[in-house]
Amino acid sequence: MLLWGGGWTALKILTLDLPMDVIVFWRFFIMSLSFLPILYFFKTPFRINKSSLKFVLSSSILNIAFMVSSFLGIKYGYAGSGSVIITTFSPVITFIFIAILFKNNLNIQQYIGLFIGLIGGVVMLQLNDISLFLNGSNTYFLLCAVVWSGVTILSQHSQKYIHPIHYSFLISLVATIASFIYAFNSDLLSVFAQGREFWIAMIYLGVFGQTIATTIFFIASGKLGSQKTSSYMFLVPLFALLSAKIVLNEPMELHIILGGLLSMLAVYFINITKIKSA
Repeated sequence: MLLWGGGWTALKILTLDLPMDVIVFWRFFIMSLSFLPILYFFKTPFRINKSSLKFVLSSSILNIAFMVSSFLGIKYGYAGSGSVIITTFSPVITFIFIAILFKNNLNIQQYIGLFIGLIGGVVMLQLNDISLFLNGSNTYFLLCAVVWSGVTILSQHSQKYIHPIHYSFLISLVATIASFIYAFNSDLLSVFAQGREFWIAMIYLGVFGQTIATTIFFIASGKLGSQKTSSYMFLVPLFALLSAKIVLNEPMELHIILGGLLSMLAVYFINITKIKSA
C-alpha cells in the first residue's frame, strides 16, 4: 500500500517535463521488463487461450485509458487529491456496475453504503459547484475511477482463465506495444536527457509502484485471503497524501479528506454482509 501510494507522487514528477505519450510508453515498457524476473521466480506454466486473451486485450485498453486520464488529472491537479478520489470512489462505482450488470439484490446496509458513497463523491469532486468540477482536474479523476472499476471487474473474472501474474505481465506488454505505435513519431529518446529526479520517479512508478507492489498484493491475497487483503487498500490514500505532502509539499485539501473518509465508510457498509459471513 505504501508503494502504491507513492506512485501518485512519482507520476506528478513525470508530468512536469515530457509529453504524455512518451511517459505512457516508457512506464509500460519498464513495467514489462521488471516483470521478467518475477515470472522466472514463480515459474508458473504460461497458458493463453481465447478467453484469457479477450480479458488481456480489454484490460490493456482500459489500463492505457487509465494512465492517460491519471496523467492529465495529476498534471493539472494534485497527486494526493487524485489518489484519494480514485482509490476511494472506484470501489463504490465498481459495486454499482456489478449490481446493474449482474442484477444483484441489495440489502439495507448496501443501500446506505451507496448513499454515503454518493455523498462522498459529491464532496470530493466538488459537484456542489459545477464550475469547479468542469474547470478542474476532477473530471479526469472521475474518469479514472470509472475506468478502474472496469479494470477491477475484468481482473476478478480473468482469474478463471489465467494466472494473475501472467495477466498483469501481458497487459503491460500489450500496452507497451500499443503505446509505442501511438508514440512512434514522438521523441521517445528524450527521456535520456532527463535528470536523476525524473529517472527515480520513472523507475519507482514502473517497478516499485506497480510490478513489485502488485506481486506482493497477489502473494498476500493467497496467504491472508482476498477479503482481508483488500481491507489494506484503505491505507493507499493515506500514504499518497503523506508522500505528496512530504515530496511535493502539496496541501491536504479538507474536502478531499472528508469525502475520502465518507467513501471509505461507504465501502465498509457495502461489504459488511460479506465481512460478517467470512
